[in-house]
Amino acid sequence: MIKLVLTDDHKLFREGIKALLTEDETIEIAGEAGSGNELLTLLATVPADMVLLDISMPEMDGLETIKLLRQQHPSVKVMVLSMLDNEWYVQQMLEVGAAGYLLKNISKEELRAAINMVASGMQYISPNLTIDFLRKSNAPAPAFTLDQDNNKKPHKELSKREMEVLNLISEGFTNAEISERLFTSKRTIETHRQNLLEKTQTKNTAALIKFAVLNGIIS
Repeated sequence: MIKLVLTDDHKLFREGIKALLTEDETIEIAGEAGSGNELLTLLATVPADMVLLDISMPEMDGLETIKLLRQQHPSVKVMVLSMLDNEWYVQQMLEVGAAGYLLKNISKEELRAAINMVASGMQYISPNLTIDFLRKSNAPAPAFTLDQDNNKKPHKELSKREMEVLNLISEGFTNAEISERLFTSKRTIETHRQNLLEKTQTKNTAALIKFAVLNGIIS
């Protein structure tokens, strides 16, 4: 029996997932949490084998929750269940210790199969995400786009941290919010933002994001 804790800030969504999973005799819903803090408090008294976790939650997002979860409860496996299909989020979740990443539009059959696979020690990523990543990895990355005069406009290679900042900028986060998420100073983020503008030869945030999308740097 797999003891599972559901963690999502939407109670109605948790109820729906619970209804689907209670049909499976190999899965037991050990508890529910509406935030990362609630989850960590719950796990202090409730034994669990796995956590089904959303990324976007109040107080503490999924990334920070997984980091603390791996420190405090290293034996508990983590499966991310999110609407976010950006490659950057998948990479971040796996790097900090998630064993799987599912999209919220999956079928109940895939959800059950994924939970059982992760419980057995395997990793699982939604097939749609895997296919998309393979397609991108096999496609040549363009090093230029066209400016207003239809001239090729080259850009310098971006660092991993600049890519992280760029993805968060594209999601609409401010410099202050990005600094909190990446655990660095606001001034450092401002420097990264300026470097992004210079490397891509763009003048503002809107132009930067347009450039990044046209060049396949971000989705």
